[in-house]
Amino acid sequence: MRVMDSVEHLQSLQNETLEAIARGEPLAAIMDSLCRQVEVIAPGVICTVIAADAEYRLKTLAAPSLPQDYSTAITGTPIGPTVGSCGTAIHRGEAVEVTDIENDPLWADYKTLALPLGLRACWSSPITARDGRVIGSFAFYYRQRRGPDDLERQIVTTCLHLCAIAIEHEEVSSRNHRLAYYDTLTGLPNRVHFNDAIARMTAASPLAFGLMLIDIDHLKTINDTMGHAVGDALIETVGARLARVAVNGMACRIGGDEFAVLLPGCSQTTQLRSVACGILAAMLTPFEHDGHSIIPSVTIGGVLAGEDGTDSTTLRQNADFALYHAKETRRGGYVHFRDGLRTSMTRRIQTIRSVADALTEGRIVPYYQPIIRLDTSEIVGVEALARMRLDDGRIVAASEFHEAMLDPKIAYRISGQMLAAVAADMAAWKRAGIHVQHVGLNVTSADFQKGDLVQRISKTFERIHLPLEHLVVEITEQVFMGDRKDSVARTMAALRERGVLVALDDFGTGFASLTHLLDFPVDIIKIDRSFVGGIESGARSSVIVEALVGIANRLGMKVIAEGIETQGQSERLQMIGCHLGQGYLYSRAVPASIVTELLQRLGERHRAQAQQPAAVTASAA
Repeated sequence: MRVMDSVEHLQSLQNETLEAIARGEPLAAIMDSLCRQVEVIAPGVICTVIAADAEYRLKTLAAPSLPQDYSTAITGTPIGPTVGSCGTAIHRGEAVEVTDIENDPLWADYKTLALPLGLRACWSSPITARDGRVIGSFAFYYRQRRGPDDLERQIVTTCLHLCAIAIEHEEVSSRNHRLAYYDTLTGLPNRVHFNDAIARMTAASPLAFGLMLIDIDHLKTINDTMGHAVGDALIETVGARLARVAVNGMACRIGGDEFAVLLPGCSQTTQLRSVACGILAAMLTPFEHDGHSIIPSVTIGGVLAGEDGTDSTTLRQNADFALYHAKETRRGGYVHFRDGLRTSMTRRIQTIRSVADALTEGRIVPYYQPIIRLDTSEIVGVEALARMRLDDGRIVAASEFHEAMLDPKIAYRISGQMLAAVAADMAAWKRAGIHVQHVGLNVTSADFQKGDLVQRISKTFERIHLPLEHLVVEITEQVFMGDRKDSVARTMAALRERGVLVALDDFGTGFASLTHLLDFPVDIIKIDRSFVGGIESGARSSVIVEALVGIANRLGMKVIAEGIETQGQSERLQMIGCHLGQGYLYSRAVPASIVTELLQRLGERHRAQAQQPAAVTASAA
């Protein structure tokens, strides 16, 4: 009768356990229920289930008839050859029957835990996964010195199979959860996890948390120059340092070089700034990888829930606005959101869309401003300035869509469209017999990011069958002294080797100095209009311009003065040795059709007298 009842009980146990697994009930609850049912089927046994954790240590899953102190004491014990019945069974991968705990050497270090509870014997069997790994043990304790009987062996056979299914199911669920909610590279919560967390926090009352969005600076450059393995190491390092600083919050990786930090309980701007400063300080320590020493740099934008937004969408947008502003004005630093940023960023986004549409429809066109030989008023070249033709036909200057140029993709596209248009005009001038010595392009940092500037320029001029000696490439001091100055120097050197001339625009308004020209030589210096504007009345401006002209001449560089508006300025420039200039005194920027007429009319004497080569400078200014 006992056997028949036991078979039915085992069948019921198996069905109930498998159903609980299918329902996704917690592993600990499933194992607890299994142990309790086994103890009903086999009176006199005390049932336990032990797992082996990732560090190969014991972890109690279920022991409903033993005190919690006992389970706590054995949890964390390293598995080994003499670690009671369970630890030894897992270590050996085979069942271990100990009929006398008090005297068996396997229990020498652990019997003081078992004997006070009246436990005299223990039979433990390893739980084995389908791939052969031992993932735990299923044990019967006895209050008498004995081993298992036939019914108990039958119970254990059934239960080992059920335990293996349950534990493996939990492993798969945990693995899937980790893949769904955690970043594989850094181990941090991922975008999905972050979205869930900020949704919960914005639903709570009162709102009291801070949010920071963080970008790694120059990750693409590191990937391109040092390799993606170094870039991955940088991402890992930044993630680990963020987690250490935000120990009371949650650091997440939400994109390639993007991180977020949520700070529960943060309700003051000073608190948020303190954490941001801690993050920036944590990045100052270099780390080594594959022979490279790197100091991480990040830029941070921050918001406070409630003060800067009450829903997750607004908070994230405002944090983005703060981050973008920081990247433009304080790269490697922290900016807290303020209302004006939303307005300015919204305006910029609208401008970017307008310019993108204009580019797609071919409405970015060059207007040309003559460059004049000051002593004869002859046109010796032109500067091409980007203009946008609106839907209603009106033409607007680049200053009205300058914000769009801050977007690297837009800046890159504008340079490409300007280059193609100027090249087409040059080809037309050549067919008309108008001799123009040089054509140029003002390039931005965006033109160096893809590393294809030399190829773009070369292919464009090959298509119109013009030599590269007809090109002047113009860069500003911001590009000249920017983060990618080594790349800029290499690119410009490659262009100069092909005969291209290099002009440094707006000289004197940025961070460059003449000493830098020793390492980064250029062919032309364009003196900024701020110096030219004060040359008549300001002694300082005259001294500076005269010094620039003298030094440039000795270095073999030409000088062009920008922004000439009066005859007095022109005369003063000639007196101090500057012979080329441009400005409203001579002409505003005009369409290609008009500048063609000007070149035919005012450039003839220059060509006939075979003076110095003309310079055509293309710019997006």
